[in-house]
Amino acid sequence: MSKEPTRKRVNPEVIDTTPIRRPSWIKVRAPSGETVDHLRNMMRSKELHTVCEEANCPNMGECWGSGTATFLILGDVCTRRCGFCDIKHGKPLPIDWEEPEHVAQAVKAMDLKHAVITSVDRDDDNLGGAKIFASVIQRIREVHPGCSIEVLIPDFQGDPEALKIVMDARPEILNHNLETVERLFPSVQPSDRLEWSKVVLVGAKQMNPDVLTKSGVMLGLGETLEEIRAEMEMLREWNVDILTIGQYLQPSRHHLPVSHYYPLEDFEALKEFGLSIGFRWVESNPLVRSSYHAAEQVRALSTVHKVLYGLK
Repeated sequence: MSKEPTRKRVNPEVIDTTPIRRPSWIKVRAPSGETVDHLRNMMRSKELHTVCEEANCPNMGECWGSGTATFLILGDVCTRRCGFCDIKHGKPLPIDWEEPEHVAQAVKAMDLKHAVITSVDRDDDNLGGAKIFASVIQRIREVHPGCSIEVLIPDFQGDPEALKIVMDARPEILNHNLETVERLFPSVQPSDRLEWSKVVLVGAKQMNPDVLTKSGVMLGLGETLEEIRAEMEMLREWNVDILTIGQYLQPSRHHLPVSHYYPLEDFEALKEFGLSIGFRWVESNPLVRSSYHAAEQVRALSTVHKVLYGLK
């Protein structure tokens, strides 16, 4: 009998998971309204998953209302166990090769301007996962031309062949989040390796300089601002174009605790620093998540999108 997938947990004997009081400047409102209800019902009817819902994103109402949504592909069970993430972990089901069609039809039905495609980690089949990413890109462009596409991919365990499969499909944005500083990888994301992330972000730019590269980090997992600035400098050395910085919010008492809530001035200072060292776009705010204002990033910066659709 297969083991039932479980939610990710950290060891309470090792880490004090007692939450600290959330400051007044972080106000998360539950998404509501006709548009949100309509799109949520549509997703349920098509048996699709969005990270917007899975991760309880604070910006879901704003993004869905402006024509942006983030789809979770390759199932909803992850092969890794990160201490900040609320997605189930365990042994995933076999890859669904019909999934690209389902996602593309949902993008068309939702009349999206920008679709973000992300996935759980599928360390059991990195090449198969990459092929699904590529097929989703291709099928969306066939059934809903004009919609820009961002892929938020896993590290594929540093496999350049898997990366090339995705890059050959030419997404407008290739996103891969570092999430935190390397010192904290063992406690925050023990199955991840910085060198695998480097293969993805550096390799993507080498394979196609016109594709925008993007990464994101969370604050409040135990890092210092000096470490974050050093990581930002490293990402610029990797020629990453776009950076998102947000505050980590503990999904439950069973997840890693918030070490510190950063004030708005720190987020603004990091944005200014990021722009000063050469990032083309920086989103930095406590409630920023990976796909926040992604459509605007594409319209302002993407050469691929302009070439695809004959725009000036």
